[in-house]
Amino acid sequence: MRKWLLPAIILLIFDNTYAQQGSLTVEKIMRDPKWIGTSPAHIFWGTDSKTLYFNWNPVSAQDDSLYAAAADSARPYKTAPQERALIQARANGSYNRDKTALVYSYNGDIYMMNISSGTVKRITSTTAYESNPQFCFGEKQVVYQQEQNLYAWDIAGGTTRQLTSFQRGSAPSGEPAALNKQEQWLQTEQLQLMQVLREAKARRDSAKAFNEAHRSQQLRVLYTGDKNHDNIIISPDGRFITYRLYTGPTGVRSTRVPSFVTESGFTEELATRTKVGAAQGSFESFVYDRQQDTVLPIATDKIPGITDQPDYLEGYKRADSNGTRKPRPVVIHGPYWSDAGTHAIVDIRSEDNKDRWLMLLDAATGKLKLLNRQRDEAWIAGPGIGWNSRTRLGWIDENTCWYQSEASGYSHIYTTHVNTGQTKAITSGRYEVLDAELSQDKKYFYLVTNETAPGEKQLYRIHADGSNKVRLTRQAGAHEMFLSPDEKWIAYRYSYTNQPWELYIMPNKPGAQPVQVTHKAQSGEFRSYPWRDPEVITFKARDGAPVHARIYIPEPAKKNGAAVIFVHGAGYLQNAHKWWSLYFREYMFHNLLADKGYIVMDIDYRGSAGYGRDWRTGIYRHMGGRDLDDQVDGAQYLTAHYGIDGNRIGIYGGSYGGFITLMAMFTKPGTFAAGAALRSVTDWAHYNHGYTSNILNEPFTDSIAYRRSSPIYFAEGLRGHLLMCHGMVDVNVHFQDIIRLSQRLIELGKRNWELAVYPVEDHGFTQPSSWTDEYNRILTLFDTILLKN
Repeated sequence: MRKWLLPAIILLIFDNTYAQQGSLTVEKIMRDPKWIGTSPAHIFWGTDSKTLYFNWNPVSAQDDSLYAAAADSARPYKTAPQERALIQARANGSYNRDKTALVYSYNGDIYMMNISSGTVKRITSTTAYESNPQFCFGEKQVVYQQEQNLYAWDIAGGTTRQLTSFQRGSAPSGEPAALNKQEQWLQTEQLQLMQVLREAKARRDSAKAFNEAHRSQQLRVLYTGDKNHDNIIISPDGRFITYRLYTGPTGVRSTRVPSFVTESGFTEELATRTKVGAAQGSFESFVYDRQQDTVLPIATDKIPGITDQPDYLEGYKRADSNGTRKPRPVVIHGPYWSDAGTHAIVDIRSEDNKDRWLMLLDAATGKLKLLNRQRDEAWIAGPGIGWNSRTRLGWIDENTCWYQSEASGYSHIYTTHVNTGQTKAITSGRYEVLDAELSQDKKYFYLVTNETAPGEKQLYRIHADGSNKVRLTRQAGAHEMFLSPDEKWIAYRYSYTNQPWELYIMPNKPGAQPVQVTHKAQSGEFRSYPWRDPEVITFKARDGAPVHARIYIPEPAKKNGAAVIFVHGAGYLQNAHKWWSLYFREYMFHNLLADKGYIVMDIDYRGSAGYGRDWRTGIYRHMGGRDLDDQVDGAQYLTAHYGIDGNRIGIYGGSYGGFITLMAMFTKPGTFAAGAALRSVTDWAHYNHGYTSNILNEPFTDSIAYRRSSPIYFAEGLRGHLLMCHGMVDVNVHFQDIIRLSQRLIELGKRNWELAVYPVEDHGFTQPSSWTDEYNRILTLFDTILLKN
């Protein structure tokens, strides 16, 4: 191991020399997070709308337990272990329209509960597993799923009937093949000669006629061939059942990840994901009309723009040889039925994720009518829209649907009248609607937005027509909303930059005073240290765009003239904000660095969440482009405004942050003297399909994007000192990534790099010893290189 990475126990002496009271060490920061305290998680309301449930661990047990608090007292108590499964089952149930009754699945059987009286009726008692119950047929029956088929239980009569009969394989052939002249003559002769044959034929003909006459009373078999079926949805009146068939890809290879530290003593292999560009499965959607006993495909080949090709292909001068373009593969989500079943909307996404169509489905014909098309030459996403967030879509009345769209460049709520096509923006502005829920009476939206500042989340209530918006919360920081079923109470989780999440309850009315439910997010030991409240600043990037960043400033007497830039992971994530960070270890590490005199900057670079569509897609076809420029511009800002020595700046990050660190060390010579790249993507052609194909398309269709975005192609540019850390059983960014890059560095004759491996760790480390080792190495790197002058 090189001198600059020798284990430096002496570095911990700074605890008594540099640190403030409640001195920090890497060991303290990286040990079991419970030393911080305990925050509530997985919050939900009980069916009585009076009891709030949440996972919590105020007694430092081995695991969290389910706690509860009455809304009117807000005093938490631990639930009985034997009650928890039932509480969770009811929380996941389905209400009728006026929320007077609830159906739910518990231990594989279906139950119905009267909300006002609390009485419960058991609907099924079988060894099969029943799930997904809902009210249907004008709320007179309960429909549920058993072994991939739907059944209906009549509330009044108590009878149960099967609604679908899915079966793998193909339908048996119908009539036998036509007979030739010889065969016809022989058959006729046999029937003339043999009475027993004539009688048998007469019985068959009679049975066939009877079956034809009573066909409507029989349950149609829905053959799926060799495909899997899912997304079974029934219309409110029970007439239509939609479903989807999936055909898996063939001939695809997945990566095998070896695990060396095993109980057996033998190396074992983990089967993991495929790589980007691997063949994808295909989907088909159908409507089963129970009234007409017909099955119709939902045809997508006539969707407006279905043959449109992405703009990037023009740079490759590719075209079909015959001049025609094939319809793009799509996936249909839904349908989403209006309450009375008058209309149904489907949410259709193109496989290349350049298009999202909201279309009206005529279930009787299988035909589609366009309501809204969202086209993005980069990729469709954003709060309430994309693959990384819950899709927000529903009905305000029988003819008006609502949804979220980035049409304005920011994710906002829109409504469309399905008959007239008239569309209206309910919210607007240079901010994002992060969460939205329509009230039961459909008069209000309850919103979480970042309109006060990109780094805050506040609660609002607004009329469904977009008027009379009222702000419900005021504290700077972040609020996460949980509305009670009767909508009389609002619970929310709240946190601030240096204050972990706590739980609050308040009556659902403007000006109501919240009551704090939990008080254990900070232990006494954690509170003994004065955690910094880093300022969120903005600086101008080279293209004039304002970049938001957190900055940690040491006391003037301790400034050492060096700086560290942290690059958050995930790409589409936000960390320059005013709430308790997902990167809580890094937040505490940055406090430690500031104690030692470093200035630390944490940048929401291009591609980060919270700043609208253009910021989100600023990395399209070039990761390591503008997102890396933002880091370099941040470094220059530090030298210009904070007196930082431009030769003493380090950079580090994990996952996407590790990737950016590699690109910085390889392509921006002289900007960063040291970098620590953790669990890094080194070649995007080896990452997964869902994430990578959105941003870079596919390697064989957009090789330019992959070539300019992958660090392995730029390794010859390494200057400064590089530390790489990677878990050996990482099933997200495979260990193979860092091994391939290491071989490249060896072949290039590079000497100023080191690789630390963690044999038992996946992408997110779980062992405190691994975290401690990794961050001691990072600190040693920065202290050795950045403070050597």
